[in-house]
Amino acid sequence: MRGNDPRVVLGLHRSRHERRLLTGALDLGVTALDTSSNYLGFRSHQVLARTAGDLLSQFSVSTKIGYFPCPGGAEHSLEPVRLRAAMEQAAKDLGQEPDLVFLHNPEQSLRDAGSYHQAVLMQACEALDEAAAKGLCSAWGISSWDPSPLLSLIDGTSPRPSVVMVRAGLLVGAKALDAAEDLTKAWGPNEITVWGMSPFGGSASDSVWARIDPRVFLRDGSQLSRVQAAFRAAYSLPRVDAVAVGTDEPAHLGELVGALTGQVEERVIEEYRCLLRDHTSGQLV
Repeated sequence: MRGNDPRVVLGLHRSRHERRLLTGALDLGVTALDTSSNYLGFRSHQVLARTAGDLLSQFSVSTKIGYFPCPGGAEHSLEPVRLRAAMEQAAKDLGQEPDLVFLHNPEQSLRDAGSYHQAVLMQACEALDEAAAKGLCSAWGISSWDPSPLLSLIDGTSPRPSVVMVRAGLLVGAKALDAAEDLTKAWGPNEITVWGMSPFGGSASDSVWARIDPRVFLRDGSQLSRVQAAFRAAYSLPRVDAVAVGTDEPAHLGELVGALTGQVEERVIEEYRCLLRDHTSGQLV
């Protein structure tokens, strides 16, 4: 079910996986931790267990599966046998069953819509659903960078994920925002928790944040920095319950936690969405 208060999830995408970051997160009251089987060169789970295994029980730990190591890099697969094996390996490497397992960017294997691809997605969802029922994780979800290819493949017969994770923030385009909202509606928004990711589009130090002032999206943003305002606005672009954000500095994480005191001005958000749609429709395809 959707929560009332926005939450921060500590994401480890570009993190060095240092123990001080996890202890700092706990000190700030951030108790949700998100990683992936392919982070840190497919070593994230092992490094977490080695450097902070005694801390993991204090977090709600989520991870992602779907990418697998192969000669020269990584490959994506939705084969149910490989997904189940990845879930078993995640629990083994972490030293505990994850609380939440995401199917990671399923669109990578589903670029062309059709009945065959619908069956592939359904079988992958069924694999995670069955694994959760057998205790390999507490719940499962979908993490999608580009939900558009998934929309025509979901119907009422597909297992329902507990959480959907999508891109969020001021740098997400109109089509991506609409696709993210349509994805959650396809499964039933009242029963699915929605997480956002990549709220700064890659980096909070990017020059774009010096050129715009996101505080216009808040009712009274005068007490917050531009970075804080951009982070707080991300919870409404699209509307999400939590945002997964990465950092290596507890102080930066603390700044983002402090941003949650801000109140989003929904009227300005809607005006911004309209401007985005008008700009997109006015462009030549």
